[in-house]
Amino acid sequence: MTNKNDNTHLPKSSLGDLGVLVTTNFNFPAQTHVYHGKVRDVYSIGKDILVMIASDRISAFDVILPKGIPFKGQILNQIAAKFLDATSDIVPNWKLATPDPMVTVGLRCEPFKVEMVIRGYLTGSAWREYKAGARTLCGLALPEGMKENQKFPTPIITPTTKADEGHDENISKEEIIAQGLVGKDDYEQLEKYTQALFQRGTEIAAQKGLILVDTKYEFGKKDGRIYLIDEIHTPDSSRYFYAEGYKERFEKGEEQKQLSKEFVRKWLMENGFQGKAGQKAPEMTDAYCESVSERYIELYENITGDKFVKSDISDVAGRIKRNIEAYLNK
Repeated sequence: MTNKNDNTHLPKSSLGDLGVLVTTNFNFPAQTHVYHGKVRDVYSIGKDILVMIASDRISAFDVILPKGIPFKGQILNQIAAKFLDATSDIVPNWKLATPDPMVTVGLRCEPFKVEMVIRGYLTGSAWREYKAGARTLCGLALPEGMKENQKFPTPIITPTTKADEGHDENISKEEIIAQGLVGKDDYEQLEKYTQALFQRGTEIAAQKGLILVDTKYEFGKKDGRIYLIDEIHTPDSSRYFYAEGYKERFEKGEEQKQLSKEFVRKWLMENGFQGKAGQKAPEMTDAYCESVSERYIELYENITGDKFVKSDISDVAGRIKRNIEAYLNK
């Protein structure tokens, strides 16, 4: 349900100069536990309820970057809430309510120990591996002669482990089942849900002039039933291309115009950072953080088709606390 790397590299300030929320330290009625992930802070209320706060932290290469991004938490939370509602007929999900723009309250589920990554196109880390000579990915054979950003004949599922520390690792279906990470029947159901969710996401994106390139889903179990948990179809978990011009750019070998966090990863790589030991994240100026915020807002509006309405950030922590407590006291 939660992100990994509990408290790893968390920025020290709770509210930066840009009005961003990068740490939380709440104590709610009936609270039993709190978990600080890379981006989300998850508060356990009693045995069955989770309060997930999407902070303004940003991570790349499994490292939390030094500064937060204005409105990023609100954007992620509202996109995820919208798509959880839009896919609830495919698979039940954990969401109960969104009492604040940055908060989702939902059911506590026991998370599966894998993330279901599904790819419609050869890009990102998969392309980097392919370019380096790899012709198998998570036990799946890849055809020779593919080009960057080329569409697969059918989407491929390339799961990863969910590491408590360090990087997620690619893993095959056979290894997942052999290691007992997920039972065979459950895993095959996760595959079916993953394919159906990706198809729905692809259809919704197409209506907005976008291509859903790849994404990841997380699932959990409660009372013997599988639930979709965490986020869905957000820029942190998904990659989108603009449909217009895709074919022309692909044929010319040009970069695709895209909506995802990949532009942050590329900026980091250009500045000599890939999250490897001994590397230090480059300086993030306020102007750079604002520019990333603008890209996230652009992404929100394109993905959802809605105008983004900035929430009041004069007292973000106070607002969140009041809204959560009002919900819990109902």
